[in-house]
Amino acid sequence: MMSFPVRAEAKVRLFVSADLDPGGVLVLPDAQTHYLAHVMRLGVGATIRVFNGRDGEWRGRIERIQRTAATVALDRLVRAQRSEPGPWLLFAPVKKTATDYIVEKGTELGAGRIWPVTTERTIGSRVNVARLQATAVEAAEQCGRLTVPDVTPPATLSALVAEWPRERPLLVAHARADGRALPVLDALSPVAAPPAATASASPLPAGVLVGPEGGLTDRELDVLATLPCAKVVHLGPRTLRAETAAAALLACWQAVAGDWRDGGAPPP
Repeated sequence: MMSFPVRAEAKVRLFVSADLDPGGVLVLPDAQTHYLAHVMRLGVGATIRVFNGRDGEWRGRIERIQRTAATVALDRLVRAQRSEPGPWLLFAPVKKTATDYIVEKGTELGAGRIWPVTTERTIGSRVNVARLQATAVEAAEQCGRLTVPDVTPPATLSALVAEWPRERPLLVAHARADGRALPVLDALSPVAAPPAATASASPLPAGVLVGPEGGLTDRELDVLATLPCAKVVHLGPRTLRAETAAAALLACWQAVAGDWRDGGAPPP
């Protein structure tokens, strides 16, 4: 058994798949054990936080660390589980680093689902869903959210239009502030209006779609226009990179219609 100095309350959060309940004991796999022992330098007696997206966030105490596994005894519930119904983030894959950035910041900004979409100008031909899901897990651990967004396997734009839930609004980012696109805040205003004024509005969070470098083609915008729930929006006079546009559009949604309006306390 390895031994390291004990730190009373480490700021470490780990996502686990096991159920979490009083008196439970977790056996962490090799990768998480390595992280605790060799990256964070934690030893027996140190406390960490764990969550699984279902049972809230729990404090646990490390009881044993071996070379390939660590045992953590659950101590108490720190935060009860709550719903985190954020907007869906759809994006055309770009280069690897930029795609990783989109997934990471999308998770931090509360995306409820992350969905790569292949478009005419998409340059990222390969999408490693497992790697992107791991990126989402790491971002969720870091930012304090209680859930991890699912990374959906890539779809073509035509498949997206066919599958899209008609009751869920879709905001489509357009590179130009022309007559086709609304300013993003104008498009979001009805979503953020008081409930009495939006009796016919969808209760579902919107989806936001960001195209590739070079933007969506006119033909693709015409296809998206067949969705009555879709609105084409622009993000101002400057041309943004795809990864910047994704973060900006999510931030606008959270500020106007999402959980940035709640004023809740940060995670303990």
